[in-house]
Amino acid sequence: MERIGIHPRQGWQETVSGQGLTYHSPGGRPYWDESAFYRFRSSQIDELERATNELHEMCLKAAQYVIDRKQFADFGIPEAAVPAILEAWEAEPPAIYGRFDFSYDGRTPAKLLEYNADTPTALLEASVIQWYWLQDMAPREDQFNSIHERLVAKWKELLDYVPARPLYFVHADDEEDLMTATYMRDTAQQAGFETAGLLMKDIGWDPAQKRFVDLDDRPMAAIFKLYPWEWMLHEPFGPHALELSGKVQWIEPIWKMLLSNKAILAILWEMFPGHANLLETYIDSPRNLREYVKKPKMSREGANIRLVSEREAAQTAGDYGDEGYVYQAAAPLPDFTGNRPVVGSWVIDGAAAGMGIRESSGPVTDNLSRFVPHLFVK
Repeated sequence: MERIGIHPRQGWQETVSGQGLTYHSPGGRPYWDESAFYRFRSSQIDELERATNELHEMCLKAAQYVIDRKQFADFGIPEAAVPAILEAWEAEPPAIYGRFDFSYDGRTPAKLLEYNADTPTALLEASVIQWYWLQDMAPREDQFNSIHERLVAKWKELLDYVPARPLYFVHADDEEDLMTATYMRDTAQQAGFETAGLLMKDIGWDPAQKRFVDLDDRPMAAIFKLYPWEWMLHEPFGPHALELSGKVQWIEPIWKMLLSNKAILAILWEMFPGHANLLETYIDSPRNLREYVKKPKMSREGANIRLVSEREAAQTAGDYGDEGYVYQAAAPLPDFTGNRPVVGSWVIDGAAAGMGIRESSGPVTDNLSRFVPHLFVK
């Protein structure tokens, strides 16, 4: 695993904007960064793929473990949501994607930092943008990336399973969320779905018919949402989402609340102690850990993180923490001349499908991180 500096393509800003990555330089700072790339060996890609597939299966077992033991309170999940979670878990509605985040240096086993199983972003750049970069810059090399093809294939499988039309794609009023949802919508359209787009705040409620409606009062019965379940449950329509459990097909399903919650990291350690790809993790107490990362169970983009270590310390601000914390053994990110990468390994339809790399200048990967493309060689 190497980080190699190169000259960016001439006019790269216009190129990636034309491919959908309009948020390549938010506030004038680089997010898409093609002044470097990461080079892997094929054996390292095989290792990441194996770890991703194994961890996904372990996470499903961990979800069943939580359900069997009724440990929802450890996750900060409201009691009102539990029946809907149980119903969705048994019904097995469509679940499309997720992203494991790893600390990985190419020499030692990848260590799981968290699983973004409900609303993972950095999808467009991992799927499309870095693939076109590869075609322009190193067309003879390869890339761990079958994300687009697998998304389209999964949507094709769901054409009959999701009969309601149109299939809605809803999101927060944010440029990155808009483009991510638009990309997912495009993959569904390529598979044959009739689709419609809507802001989350514009979802309406018809009290007479007891159904969600769009701005034209059309019923909404199949909805892909780029909006976390824990946020949805606190919205005014949250009780209606629970009331209509089983009658509206939400993608991702509500049981993903279990896997996207960092408490699942402690459950995984309890079930599989000492696993090569796991870090020792506990709920609400560091126990015997001397160096650890304190993470809110539901935080996003590196918010409210506290690193306790003899080598370095860090603390980030944010609005999370009321739901409780997990304490995870510190796993320093590899340092490539001041650049610290996190490997995001994508799961599409339950299988490893590709990866994207975000790097930061500090020990916590936050919303100021940069996306850097990759390739691999034999």
